[in-house]
Amino acid sequence: MDLLTMSGISKAFSGVPVLRGVDLRVGRGEVHALLGENGAGKSTLMNILTGSYTADAGTVTFDGVDITGASIKAVEKAGIAFVHQELNLFNDLLAYENIFLGQEETGPVFSLKKKSMIAKARELFERLGVDIDPTALVADLKQSQKQLLEISRALFFNAKLLILDEPTTALNTAEVEHLFEIVRNLRDQGTSFIFISHKMPEIFELCDTYTVLRNGSFVGQGRIAETTPREVTGLMVGATISERGAWEPRETGEVVLSLDHYSGPGFDDVSLEVRRGQVIGLTGLMGCGSTELMQCLFGITHATGGTAEVLGKRLHGGSIHEAMKAGVAMLPSDRKENSVVPDMSLLENMYLSEHVLSARSFAISKSKEEERFDHYKKLLSIKANSSADSVLSLSGGNQQKVFMARWLNTDAELLLFDNPTQGIDVGAKAEIYHLILELARGGKTVIINTLEIPELREVADVCYVLYEGRVVKRLDHDQIDEQTVMLYSTNSVSDDVSPETNE
Repeated sequence: MDLLTMSGISKAFSGVPVLRGVDLRVGRGEVHALLGENGAGKSTLMNILTGSYTADAGTVTFDGVDITGASIKAVEKAGIAFVHQELNLFNDLLAYENIFLGQEETGPVFSLKKKSMIAKARELFERLGVDIDPTALVADLKQSQKQLLEISRALFFNAKLLILDEPTTALNTAEVEHLFEIVRNLRDQGTSFIFISHKMPEIFELCDTYTVLRNGSFVGQGRIAETTPREVTGLMVGATISERGAWEPRETGEVVLSLDHYSGPGFDDVSLEVRRGQVIGLTGLMGCGSTELMQCLFGITHATGGTAEVLGKRLHGGSIHEAMKAGVAMLPSDRKENSVVPDMSLLENMYLSEHVLSARSFAISKSKEEERFDHYKKLLSIKANSSADSVLSLSGGNQQKVFMARWLNTDAELLLFDNPTQGIDVGAKAEIYHLILELARGGKTVIINTLEIPELREVADVCYVLYEGRVVKRLDHDQIDEQTVMLYSTNSVSDDVSPETNE
């Protein structure tokens, strides 16, 4: 018998259907992938399961008990825990205090049994193989430790089903493998998981079964071992994705960026040239130095050696404003931490950088900014109802387009995109690739940093592989493939790489 059965689930908001008779079944002791593009209905379905929303129709049965319409507390008591992508931890509390929050052990006169709670938290961490000090301040923990703390908290109160929403977004390769090891061990002990992710390699490595939603409807389910990433992607987007994207050779112009033995925190001795209209890829294992190189070019950190020139003018480094004035823009990898201004509207999020750069007047012409917003909304196909809406009302892919518009609005010549498709769905990724290529055809110069080799195949004219902060290989577009990149990323082979250009 299945642990979870959701049958015929329907839900509408303001008369607009978002779920149409959806079915979901999760077995005992299995990892079940819930797949679909942003807006497919995954979040709404999970919010119904966990008691945040009430379904308009359908039933929910968990562990043999009908929990249709149950409250959040009742669902938690039944044994369902939701580990959100945006973790629900209190940074100013200790690790063990987060675990026992709201369910503290008390003694005489309501005194807290701190030693007992610390001991139990330590025992839990040791049993799960989690390297966390129970008395550590959560603010001081790494992102991977926070993720594992959230999971530990759920398991401490005997969760039978854990919902993991994009749990690997901020983790490096070793941390992902550690998380997967813990999930497999718990699965083998009978715990079930719903795994929500846009990363196909992870889904096919970890999951046993899958369900696909599209536009609020159930479109397919089955066993992972009996399908392929291509077939699953086809179900998600409703069309076959071509093996090759729209990349094609194009004419390039003058040198926009020139690095000569450029060094800084996390990278060393990088020499390359990037021309107008080129798309250059940077890749390697997590921590290889590619993100640090971008951050230094954008003035977040100071260079320690060598030179960097943009359109013939030297960057002195250490100043974001200097980089922006030189025509450099950067889209950081962590939207939530470094791009989203949640208290501002879409319009304000879009024009923020341009006004910081120009500081042309204290007055902002709303009509002119609305014209610019409408221009970029059409150019980038941003799906939004009104420029006055909150940026948080948009899907991840559309948020990313707004932040692209933010930088295009500054007329930047060199666009640094650090993992631009992180946490967005397959269809939105394809749109981002198309936009990058269109920007290049229009004369912009783009450097994209990504760990996903298929992305480089979609857009990059040239790819530089980094290992421990140094460029170890330059690959032309036709040379970019998973095996070759991995060989150089792991230093399994090496070339004598002298400073090269893209000419």
